[in-house]
Parts: sequence; C-alpha cells; structure tokens
Amino acid sequence: MLMSGSHIAIPTVLKVGKGTLKNIGSYIKASGFENAVLYFGNGLIDLFGYEVLDPLKEEGVNILEYREVDSVRIEDIIEMAFGIHTKAQVIVGIGGGKVIDAAKYAAYLRKLPFISVPTSASSDGFSSASASLIVNGRRNSVPARMAYGIIVDTDVIKSAPEKFLYSGIGDLVSKITALYDWVYEDQKGYTVLNDCAMMIAKKAVNSFVRTPFESIHDDLFLRELLDSLAMSGIANEIAGSSAPTSGSEHLISHALDKLLEKPQLHGIQVGIATYLMSKVQDHRYKRVNTIFTDTGFWNYVSTLGLKREEFEEAIDLAPSIKPHRHTYLHEERYRELAKQVLYEDEVLKKVFG
Repeated sequence: MLMSGSHIAIPTVLKVGKGTLKNIGSYIKASGFENAVLYFGNGLIDLFGYEVLDPLKEEGVNILEYREVDSVRIEDIIEMAFGIHTKAQVIVGIGGGKVIDAAKYAAYLRKLPFISVPTSASSDGFSSASASLIVNGRRNSVPARMAYGIIVDTDVIKSAPEKFLYSGIGDLVSKITALYDWVYEDQKGYTVLNDCAMMIAKKAVNSFVRTPFESIHDDLFLRELLDSLAMSGIANEIAGSSAPTSGSEHLISHALDKLLEKPQLHGIQVGIATYLMSKVQDHRYKRVNTIFTDTGFWNYVSTLGLKREEFEEAIDLAPSIKPHRHTYLHEERYRELAKQVLYEDEVLKKVFG
C-alpha cells in the first residue's frame, strides 16, 4: 500500500522580538498583501491602534476595515466573516485570546490568510489551528485557520498584566504532562504517536524550562516563552490533533470552565493541573515545581483563593470532556490518585491554603 506524505500548514512569517510591531507594514507588504482587514481586542484601538495602522498606511497597505471584536459567539463571527469586503486578502487579529480566535475562525470561513498579533503570552492559542468559541451556549473548540504569520512584540507583551505571563508559563509547561499522556494512549492502543510532532513539542518545552532568567520580563525569557508557544501550535498541526500539547491537565481546566461561574485564566488552571498530573504520572514533577517556584507562578496562584473541592469535581468530570481520548484520568485508579495528591501534596497545600 502506498503511504501518503504529510502536508502541513506552518507560519510563513514568524517575527518575535523587541519593537516588531513598528515593522508590521513591511512584513505584510512583503508577503504580497495589499488589502487588509484588522480586528482589535476590546479597548486596544485606543491603546496602540496607531502603532499598527500607521506602519500599514506607510507601506501602502489598504485597510478595508478595522474594528474591535469582543464576542466569541459563533453566530457573531459567522456574520462578521461574511460581511468582509470581497477585496480582502488577509485578516489580522491583534489582541488576546478572544480576538485571535474570532479572527482566525473568520479567516477559516472565508479561506483567507490570517496574521496573528498577540498582545499577551497567556496561551499557545495564537499559533494553533483551532478556536475556542461559544457554540449553543457552551465553549467549544472548532477548526480554524493556521496563522500565515505570527508577529509578536515583546515590548507589548511586557506591558500586559503579569497574570497573563503566568498563564502562558502554565500553558507551556503543561506540554510535559500532555506528552506523557500521549505516550500512554499510544501504549494502550488508543492512538499512534507522530514522532515529528512529539519531537517539536518536547524540544519546545525543554528549551523553555532550561532558559536562565533573573526576571520573567527578561527579553530572552519572553522570546523563549513565545517561540515555544508558537512551536506548540505547529506540533499540533503536524499531529492533526491537540494531543501533543493538551492532555489530562487540559481536561481538568476545561472541566473547571464548565463548573465555575468565573474560571481563572486558562493557563493558570492548566498549570496547577499540570503539577497535579505530573505527580500522578510520577514524571518530572520536580522540574514543574521548580519552574513554577522560580517564576513566581505559585506565589501568584496562592493569592487566588482556589478551592480544592472544585478541582476534585473537575477531576471526576475530566474524562467526559473528551471521551475519545485515553489519558491517565480516563482510568478510575488515576482519578482517585489525583484526588489523593490534591489533598495530601505539600506544594498544593500552600496553593490552596
């Protein structure tokens, strides 16, 4: 039998560094795009709209439309997408998770290239080919456009509230437990590993956790965080699923999203669940604890007034979030172990107070 080769979409433009935003016009123009639609996160046009609009105008890029987007209801985005001017050649999303998800789903619907310009490093969503949208009143992951370009200005990332950095750290470190879950699924016969995706996701997280830093605001630390988050999205694209970067720790976070009236940031919940699951897996929990201690992640999390009972409920709900998967939490003995760790682990005692 003839095996078919892999065909994947990867970003053509990948610019991560200090002051990249002022060059956005030249990046887009060099890619051959002359007519652009821009979507900003809520309040961001006033904050630094001109830093984006002026460089585009200087390069002769025609801005067909620019507006703020604050909804992730799928109906709103469908309406927005099919209202886009027919001359549009590229959609640019500037902001946090909401507007990035909305822009890349609109691009997916209209079959247009999408350029991702995240203003915080809260998760790997800016580089993934899926979007978290509200469908029938519930948050769901839907297919979206892989970014044609990713442009990240570390000066802008620094200006975001620190909690978004902690969220990004939690989301990135979660690849440690996610990959271990993926291996477990493969061993149990529920999936087949993709070695290339595994390698990229593993290299991404290992590069980050070994980066020396004095402050989480260091340029090198931020570049490593953002580069590694971008690589995570590419690993998912290669695998054809989110398995390389999303395992049992993400199921706990998704369960919390369903259970809580006001969930924490995605990466905060995922980070806590990563440490919990690394203890359950008996895999690299010392490394996870060290990075969370040294970055101040644990110090921040301990101020949030989190409740063990909510995490316990989320552990039980987790397998139903993705019943087709087979992570550690899909087995009752590991759910029971997770709950034991939740109440008895010394690190988590400090987190939950």
